[in-house]
Amino acid sequence: MLDRRTLLTTALSLGAMELFPGLSFAQARPLVFATFTGSWEEAHKAVLVPAFRKETNNAPIVLDPMLSVDQIAKVSAAKANPPIDVMLHDPGPALTALAQDLVEPFPVERSAAFKELIPDAQDPHGPAAFFQVVGLTYNPDTVKTPPTSWADLWRPEYKGRVGITNMNSTLGTGFMVEIAKMHGGSESNIDPAFKAMEKLKPNLSAVAANPGALATLFQQGQVDISPGNFNAIQILKAKGVPVEFVAPKEGAIAFKTLIQIVKNSPNRELAFKLIEAAISEPVQTRLMQAPYLVVPTNTKVKMTGEIARVLAKDTDDLKKKFVFQDWKTINAQRPAWIERFNREIKL
Repeated sequence: MLDRRTLLTTALSLGAMELFPGLSFAQARPLVFATFTGSWEEAHKAVLVPAFRKETNNAPIVLDPMLSVDQIAKVSAAKANPPIDVMLHDPGPALTALAQDLVEPFPVERSAAFKELIPDAQDPHGPAAFFQVVGLTYNPDTVKTPPTSWADLWRPEYKGRVGITNMNSTLGTGFMVEIAKMHGGSESNIDPAFKAMEKLKPNLSAVAANPGALATLFQQGQVDISPGNFNAIQILKAKGVPVEFVAPKEGAIAFKTLIQIVKNSPNRELAFKLIEAAISEPVQTRLMQAPYLVVPTNTKVKMTGEIARVLAKDTDDLKKKFVFQDWKTINAQRPAWIERFNREIKL
C-alpha cells in the first residue's frame, strides 16, 4: 500500500514530467528530506522549508520523517536511484552512512554559511546543523521532587510510569551507554546496562519506537518520567503539556546532528540549497527561539532564553558541561546491541 508521502511525491513528479517532457521520473521528483520524527519535523516544516522555498523560487520539497537507521536502509536498498536526497544523522549513523558510501561530499567552497559554523560542525561530508541534548524529562504535576540522576528511574515510586526508547534511536543507545558507565561498563561494553534494565522492567510503562513517540506518551499521560531530548520537551511545554527537563548529575548527553547529501541524488543542487538554509544564521536563529529551542552551530547565533538558562551560554560552555560519547566505538557493536535489546527488553 502506498503511503500519503509516496503518493504526494509521485503526483508532484508526474506533474513536472508533463510540463517538461524531457525529464525522467527521478529528475522530476521533488526534493525529499528525511528529517526526524516528532518535534524535528514540526520545526523543519515551520522554519526550514519556508526558508528553502524562498531561496529556490518555491521548489517542491517533501519531508519524510524517519529514524537514521531507516534512512540508511532505504538508501542502501536503492543506491543507484535513492528515494531520499538529504539525510539527517546523529554521529553513529553518520559514520555508518560514510562507511557504506551513501554520502556525497558537501561543496564547502560554494557555501557562504559553512565557514560561520563552529569548527566541530565543519564536516566536509555534511555539516552539523544543530546539537541535541538528552537528559531527564518528567511531569512536575506527578513527580513532586525533580530527579537528579539517571538512577532515579529505578525508584520504586515510579513503578509503571517510566518511558524509554529502543536502541534504534540515538537517544536510546546513548542512554544505555550512560547506564552501563554507572555500573562499570563503557562505550564498548554495555552488558551492565542490560542487567540494570532487567531491574527497571517493573517501572517501565512503554518502550517507544522513537523520541517523537516517547514525547506523545507524555501528552497522553502514559509516562511521568523518562530520558528525553531537550527541544522535544520545550515543544510539549509550548502546547501546555506539564513536562520539565533536567540534566542528571552524571551529565546530560550531547551530540551533533549532521545533514548530508545522498550519493546519486538527482536533486543535488536543491539538496545543497536546503543544507545551506539549514546552517544559515537566520534559520538557526529562528529555530533557537521558542517553541523549538534547537541548539545552534552557527557562530553568529547567540544562545539566549531557555537554552542559555538551562543548557549553556555558548558552545564552549556546552562542551564543558555535557557528555560527548565515542560513537566510533559504539558503532562497532550497535547492531548487535539493538538486536539484543529488541529481544530482551519486552513489556
